[in-house]
Amino acid sequence: VPRVPGGGEPLSPQAYTMSNFSPGMTYGRKQQLMDRSVTMHSFWGLGPPPSGVYKKKHPRGVFDKQHVFEVNKTPATMLRRYFERGDLPIVMKHGATLGIEWKVEPERLDYVYHLPIFFDGLLEKTDPYATIAYVGLQDMLNAARGKEPSLIAPALPSVIVPMKRALNTKDNVIMCRTINMLQLMLRCDLSVGEMLVPYYRQLLPVFNLFRSNNSNLGDGIDYSQRKRENMGDLVMETLELMERTGGEDAFINIKYMIPTYESVFS
Repeated sequence: VPRVPGGGEPLSPQAYTMSNFSPGMTYGRKQQLMDRSVTMHSFWGLGPPPSGVYKKKHPRGVFDKQHVFEVNKTPATMLRRYFERGDLPIVMKHGATLGIEWKVEPERLDYVYHLPIFFDGLLEKTDPYATIAYVGLQDMLNAARGKEPSLIAPALPSVIVPMKRALNTKDNVIMCRTINMLQLMLRCDLSVGEMLVPYYRQLLPVFNLFRSNNSNLGDGIDYSQRKRENMGDLVMETLELMERTGGEDAFINIKYMIPTYESVFS
């Protein structure tokens, strides 16, 4: 068996090439020695390069980080679609803070048509859509305060689905903004409280999950109270407000969905 020039162990079959033999050796002799080495090592050559037929194929993006437990940063909301095509009577007001400017008075709008659009926009977390939804709802609800006939009551059935959709995200920012708007709606129109009782089954299951979600600070001070982002406090405030404005059937319906709730009047 040919050896490496200068002595040493026989060449391995993988290292066998015609360049490992002495220059004066004939081609037939080289082939004969190579065949003998192949027989000794039970190695029959490297063969063609692998074709990749048996390689396990993974779908594209399977190793990318998945955000299944996070809120979609670009949700397909009605507010985004209507604002981008110019169907909403508002323009952005750019200053130290983002704001909106109404082209018409909010109380002149069709609340049955516009209120669900702005409630659906509470899913947004990016500006300007998040600002449009939150500030727009504040303006519309405050403009409807004390109006006769009620502007909010006819639109209530159509805002339940977008409100439930926002609460079911279980995202702290989105839920806090939605609960704040629900409280504002109950305060601006007292007739909404009784009309909301049949819809407790759509809204209160999420409240039951986050009722005890408080910040455990011990004897510390929560300096961010003004932001109203403590979920447990917001849920309790809203339940008590629902009971106060919901009439005689409010407590029994709240108790059915949240068994540990105690009446605010007791």
